[in-house]
Order: sequence, then structure tokens, then C-alpha cells
Amino acid sequence: MKSIRELFRIGTGPSSSHTMGPRNAAERFLAKHPDASSFQVTLYGSLAATGKGHMTDVAILDTLEPHAPVEILWKPHIFFPFHPNGMTFKSLDADKKVTDEWTVFSVGGGALAEEGHDDQETPDVYSMNKMSEIMYWCERTGRSYWEYVEQCEGPEIWEYLAEVWQTMKEAIARGLDAEGVLPGPLNLRRKASSYYIRSKGYKESLRSRGLVFAYALAVSEENAAGGKIVTAPTCGSCGIVPAVLYHLQKARDFSDAKILRALATAGLVGNIVKFNASISGAEAGCQAEVGVACSMASAAASQLFGGSPAQIEYAAEMGLEHHLGMTCDPVCGLVQIPCIERNAYAAARALDANMYSAFTDGHHRVSFDKVVEVMKQTGHDLPSLYKETSEGGLAKHYEPME
Repeated sequence: MKSIRELFRIGTGPSSSHTMGPRNAAERFLAKHPDASSFQVTLYGSLAATGKGHMTDVAILDTLEPHAPVEILWKPHIFFPFHPNGMTFKSLDADKKVTDEWTVFSVGGGALAEEGHDDQETPDVYSMNKMSEIMYWCERTGRSYWEYVEQCEGPEIWEYLAEVWQTMKEAIARGLDAEGVLPGPLNLRRKASSYYIRSKGYKESLRSRGLVFAYALAVSEENAAGGKIVTAPTCGSCGIVPAVLYHLQKARDFSDAKILRALATAGLVGNIVKFNASISGAEAGCQAEVGVACSMASAAASQLFGGSPAQIEYAAEMGLEHHLGMTCDPVCGLVQIPCIERNAYAAARALDANMYSAFTDGHHRVSFDKVVEVMKQTGHDLPSLYKETSEGGLAKHYEPME
């Protein structure tokens, strides 16, 4: 597995696979052909089906158009076997002759893959890629998951995670302060500020849940508005991990050092899923985004409350298991309905998963690794209608308000 730096990517929304990935690809292609007279970009499958709502074209045009004219072709009904988020870049000379051609895939979390190879040429830093293997290592050595992260990544990972945590907190602060309507045809009003204010009027248990909702909404609304966020593991699920960690730090006075260790544990969980299955809604549905984020946050919360390696694994397993089969059906191709609300609800479920696992000794019948395997197969079996094409589910049956 590669570094968790490639899971926790700092960037702008609204979509890691449909915005960050294509922008990254455009930047790479431009670096190879800075003198091209023009460019042609063809978007396929899910990228074409929901690209306008996700601002895929804007990301590409903002990168390439300052240098040369760009033509974008949309082919939503052509799906490559490797991944539904395919795109082909072509550079042309003054005579409109193609000088180079590159087909690449945006595989989730802002990562790219070419011809079946992993994103970029970065080295693998983790020798173990199964939760069962890492859990056994923890139990045998007496160490925790975050210590395995530190052993593989080196002590410099803490400086990067500190930047990640600061970016997450800033997104919450901006989201709580912002009001008004999110961009796009849905005219969806921001809710984080009102949820935060209303939560203050309730007694402790309801106030706690309301604050978690508010924090998750704040980050998700910032993402929908194109603000600066951290993929955790994607833009569409970016509100869950920061909401849980921010709430627990505020409520329980956890130090930043403990929060960063919890982030490391969350990153390891997300990395395992990314390596063995998928974190792309276009490939495996929303279970791969919100489900994985819930799993990450569940493990992080268990870490903070002193969970054993087995209890942390159990919390992560529940966070993902109970999102199995969740469809990715964004209304109008926007990362708004039902994405934003799902972030808030999944943050609350992560806290419940931690609580449930804390009542156990951590032993259970269905392992985290098995759930990851099932999630991958479930994603494969889901019709394309329910994998970020906006052609089925909620997206198909949504009726806009007059």
C-alpha cells in the first residue's frame, strides 16, 4: 500500500474523482505539452454523465485553456472495463494534427491510474495490506495501528497529518460561519450554521448529536461550494472524519497529538479499503465513499477511547458493513443531495459503532477484511445506474421545487 498522504489529499471540492482527479490529469498532460496549439479532451462513463454537475469541465478548462484552446467531448454511454471514470487527452499542433494521446482514469480520492497501473510512480510503504495481518502484528508487539503507520511512513508523517487536521478544522469553521445557497440549480440552502445554533438549546445528549451533524454539514457544504477540504477518503465523504474528531476533541479535551494518532488509524483503514477494493462512487457506489469514511471515523473514535486492536477493527467493520449496497445517485450530478445529509448521518453512526464495539471484547464473526471483500463484489454487481451516473435512484425520481 502507498502512503496515507495519497488518501488524505488537501484540495478543493466538489468531487475528488470528478474534479480533483481530472484537474491533476490536465496538469500532468499540460506539463508534457506546454507548446500544444490546442487540446481535445474526451470524457467517458460517469465522468461524462455527471461531469457538468461536478465541475469536471471547469477543472480541465481552468488548467488548459490559459495555454491553448480546449475542446471537450462528452460520451456518457461509453464505459471502459478498467474503470468508469475514463478520459482521453489529445494535444494538437497548428494543423490540427494529433501529436500525443493519453487515456487515464480517475479512480477515486483524486488518484489517477493508467493502463491498470497505480497512481503516479510512488513507492509502496506498507508491507501488510490486510487488517487481520496488521491486527495480529499489533497484538503480538503490543503496539497500536498508529504505531504501524509511523513505522512505515516515518516520523515526518505527523507534520503532514498536522496540516491535514488544520485544514479540516478550518473547513469546519468556515462552514459554520457561512450562510446562503449552495451553487447549482438545486438552490439548496446551507444548514450547518442553523444546526449549530439550534444544538446549543438542547440538553447534553441531543446537543452532542446536533453538534456532530453541524460539523459534518459544515465541511460537506464547504466542499459543495468548491472550498478547501481534505479527501477522507473522497470529497463527497469529506465531512465524516473531521466531524467526529472535532466533536470528540471539543467535548473530551483530547490533545492534538491524540487526534493525529486517530487520524493515522483512520488513514490506515481507508488505505486498506482503497488497496483491496475501491473508494470510488463511480466504481462501487456510495458504500465506497460514505461507507468507508464512516469506517475510518469509527476506528478513529475507538482509538481515542482506548479501544484494543480488536475493538478498533470491530468498529471499522461495523462502520462499513452497515453501509453495504448504498447507491451513488447524486441529484443533478451535484455533490449535494443526498451526499451532504449522508455525511451528517454517517458521522453519528460512526460514534454509535465505537460505542457498540466498546461494549464487546472485540471478537465477532464477520471480519473487516471480509466486509471489504463483500463491498468490492457488491460494487461490481451494482448496475451503472447506481454508480455516479445520475440515471437512477434518487437522481432519477427527484422532482425540483417550483
